[in-house]
Amino acid sequence: MSSLITKVRAKQIEQLLENGKRLDERGLLDTRELKIEQGVIEKAEGSARVYLGKTEVLVGVKVETGEPFSDTPKEGVMTVNAELVPVASPRFEPGPPDENSIELARVVDRGIRESRAIDTGKLCIEEGKKVFIVFVDVYVLNHDGNLIDASAIAAMAALMNTKMPNYEVKDGELKIKQGYKPLPMRNHPITVTLGKINNKLLVDPWLEEESVMDSRITFATGEDGNICAIQKGGSGYFTPQQILEASKIALDKAVELRKKLKW
Repeated sequence: MSSLITKVRAKQIEQLLENGKRLDERGLLDTRELKIEQGVIEKAEGSARVYLGKTEVLVGVKVETGEPFSDTPKEGVMTVNAELVPVASPRFEPGPPDENSIELARVVDRGIRESRAIDTGKLCIEEGKKVFIVFVDVYVLNHDGNLIDASAIAAMAALMNTKMPNYEVKDGELKIKQGYKPLPMRNHPITVTLGKINNKLLVDPWLEEESVMDSRITFATGEDGNICAIQKGGSGYFTPQQILEASKIALDKAVELRKKLKW
C-alpha cells in the first residue's frame, strides 16, 4: 500500500466505486475540469500549460535544424522528452530520467507519431542533408494523477501553437526570411486513460485512485476515430472484454473532449 493513502481511504474508494461513485463526486466516466493555456513561454516556438483537475503540465516546443534519419531522408524529426519536476510530488527526485518519465515521454510521443499528427514531409529542407527537428519538452509541475492525458493534451496544444520560420534554400544554403508560419499539422490525436479498481473501469484516475488501482490502459485516437496507440500500465490485467469496453469508452470520450477543445 502506498504511503500516500491509508487502508481506510482505499476501502472508501472501493466502496464508492461499487455504487458508481468517486471520492471527488465524479461519475466513473467523467473527466476532471480541463483548462488549456497556449503561448505561455515567450522564448519557445510553441508552448502550452494544461490543468487537469489539480494536475499541472507545461510543454515547450523548440524548432531547430539538423540531419534526418538515414531511413527517412525526406522527413523531419520529432522528439519528446519528459521531466518530473521534484517540486511536483514528494515521489519525484532530481537526477536523470527514471522509468516513469521515460514511459511518459514514449506514450506522448507514440500518440503524436502514430497518428501522423505532424506532416514531417514538409519539414524537409534538403533531402538527406537538412531538416527541421521539433523538440517537445514536457514538464510536470504538479502531480495529482493521470499525467499521461494531461501531458498528451499539453503537447498537442503546444504543437498547435508552434510557429516555424519562413525560409528558402539558395545555392545550397538555408536562408531565413522574415515572418513565421504554423507547424504543418494534419491530425489532432486525443489520449484517454482508464484505470481499473476491483474490475470497475474509471476515466481520468486521480492520484488517490492511482494509488489503489490494479492497472491502467491508455488509448490515443485520431480525428478519423481510429485508435493509433495503446499503452497498458500497472501490475494487474485486463480481460479481452474489458479491453473492448475500455476502447469504446475511450473513443466516445475522445469525441466528447475534441468538441470541448479549441486548439
